[in-house]
Amino acid sequence: MKRIQYYQYGGPEQMKLEEFTLRPLGKGEVAVKVNFASINPIDWKVRSGYLKMMTGKKFPRAMGSDISGVVTAVGPGVTRFKRGDEVFGSVKIQDGGALGEVAIAPETFLARKPDSLSFEEAACLGTPGTTAWNGLVDKASRLAGKRVFVNGCAGAVGEAAVQLALMFGATVAGSCSASSMARMSEQGVKPLFDYRTTDLSNISERFDVVYDTAGTMNTDGAFGLLRPGGVFLDINPTPGKFIRAIFSRKLKPIVCTARADVLDGIASAAAKGKLKLPIGEIVPLSDAVRAITALESGRKANGKVVVRMD
Repeated sequence: MKRIQYYQYGGPEQMKLEEFTLRPLGKGEVAVKVNFASINPIDWKVRSGYLKMMTGKKFPRAMGSDISGVVTAVGPGVTRFKRGDEVFGSVKIQDGGALGEVAIAPETFLARKPDSLSFEEAACLGTPGTTAWNGLVDKASRLAGKRVFVNGCAGAVGEAAVQLALMFGATVAGSCSASSMARMSEQGVKPLFDYRTTDLSNISERFDVVYDTAGTMNTDGAFGLLRPGGVFLDINPTPGKFIRAIFSRKLKPIVCTARADVLDGIASAAAKGKLKLPIGEIVPLSDAVRAITALESGRKANGKVVVRMD
């Protein structure tokens, strides 16, 4: 079997497509024959060493976080899946391995793929859908009738947040690039602001929830957009922000945290046609290193870049 892996933290040049041997399954784990994997910024952040306090020093490490495919084996204690089940979701960040022909994931990081969703569409939902859910459902909650502002609403997490907020009964405003405004307007985001030309702190409207899915907002500036009792969901947590959140109910740092109920909720939303992310490009595994390198250097794909394994 093949996967993309690396032998030390660093830049794109560390990635290699190589043969590997799948390790034995642990308790609660499943092996998935990967049909498609999607590329996320967290993939190269992990490879660069940004999270090495969490991911450790054991090498080689495998690239990739989000998958769709078919369960080929289950470990001890697995109850959610059996061989042959079609699934989507994420692998553990400590393990990686989505960008390979077979990956191992905790059963709680996966959900059954809805029949109405293609494998390539399902591969896009793991990290963006989970992150959006962690913020809107876990931290904001009770969205019906509320007003939500999504900074970076045309990105993967942002678009997932828009769709989930609308599904839960909120109304949504947001910021994105000028080229994405027509698409996001069609989804019901009103008003829209061009982040390149608008000082968001000057927006006159106030919101119940401000979700910075782009990780570019100043905390105090975001606080200024809140209604009384509102919350700021910050996708770019730091130790200082976690400390500040202890003393401020308005600040909610968001860490992507997969759970069975979250993945099942995402699957249900997708099955109802309420959650679907655009695909910008599909590349074979043999071309994935090039695709990651280009995205890391700032290339815009106008949708998720998805890697095909066969």
